[in-house]
Amino acid sequence: MTVFGALQALRDKPIPSPRPKSGYRDVPIAFGGIANAEALVRASDYGLAGENFYASERNPPYYHRIPGSIDAIVMREGAARRLRDVNAQLAEANLELFIFDAWRPQAVQIYFHDKWLPAELKRRDPSLSGEALLTEVETYWAAPSDGADAPSPHSTGGAIDLTIRWRGAEHLWMGSLFDDASTLAHTAHFEDAATDAAFSFSNEEARANRRLLYWLMREAGFASNPTEWWHFSYGDQMWAQATGAPAALYAGAEFTD
Repeated sequence: MTVFGALQALRDKPIPSPRPKSGYRDVPIAFGGIANAEALVRASDYGLAGENFYASERNPPYYHRIPGSIDAIVMREGAARRLRDVNAQLAEANLELFIFDAWRPQAVQIYFHDKWLPAELKRRDPSLSGEALLTEVETYWAAPSDGADAPSPHSTGGAIDLTIRWRGAEHLWMGSLFDDASTLAHTAHFEDAATDAAFSFSNEEARANRRLLYWLMREAGFASNPTEWWHFSYGDQMWAQATGAPAALYAGAEFTD
């Protein structure tokens, strides 16, 4: 038995080929459902560690506090309870979840979708413009909420950005920065046979750790964003599309500190 104990089996279990995530914002929302009445709760109240990535200056590749960001990490109660259960499993191997972001103000979504990422993509490829540029942006940043029927995932409180770390210590190696806007961030990137062409301890470790995070979150009822290894959701439209639920549980939510 390794240091990961029973969790080692999840590190050895391949991530399946992803399902397309396009069109998820057409999924209906159960506005009148019991779940949508859930409050936004603080992650810390459920024993969940984290630091809002966008409210810090230690946040590569940005290195500045993002306009409109907040210090608090809050999410829907249903998501928090499920993450607490994941933490209980991780505790057996002296591990825990670490959250980068959960409910997100629209000002942050607008900044990245409309300003930062388009400018960065054009810096790297000046030929990008129009629909081609928008398509590339929305591979990694959802459009800001467009009315009650199409909230951006993080505005619902059901989308969570997170990783795994040793309890109170360093993060497990996942193979890329958080918020890497490239194929390196794709959840199943290291499952591709092409990445095994050159033997690499780094790639094998990243693959095993992504598998662990993926399966723990899947078994807790979350859906994975196929283009972001850190992004999981419960109850939002992306979750509903991925799981085949007839409707999303959560609409957009507001947080008042």
